[in-house]
Amino acid sequence: MTMKRTTALELREALRPLWRRLNSERTISLGKAGVLGHLSEHGRSTASALASVERISPQAITTAVQELESLQLVVRRPDDEDRRRIWIELTDAGREKLEQERAAGHGWLDRAISERLSPEEQRTLDAAVPVLRKLVAEVPGD
Repeated sequence: MTMKRTTALELREALRPLWRRLNSERTISLGKAGVLGHLSEHGRSTASALASVERISPQAITTAVQELESLQLVVRRPDDEDRRRIWIELTDAGREKLEQERAAGHGWLDRAISERLSPEEQRTLDAAVPVLRKLVAEVPGD
């Protein structure tokens, strides 16, 4: 087994329980939280643009938007100039829900870092964050 393969497996196995713990307090799926996050950061969007950003099928985004709309977290509005185009917009309740979802698990992780890791380990973790972000950074053609 190559060193890269071993590192990849070790990282995956280390992150899996952490990811589960962080998401255990969520009340909506990561996909729906991603839709809310995109709308929060970029403003209104169409379903096709959301599907592309979230890398899911148009059918899946339609279902997600319908569920978010039923929870009054988003609204759909026809375009003023092209009534065929439907804009999806975040509501105030959607902003609040997004903040709650982002905060889910945060307290636990903050405590775990401060209580379980030495100052040196905390610095190592701080240094690892940019490296981890680089793994998921958008690459042309990705």
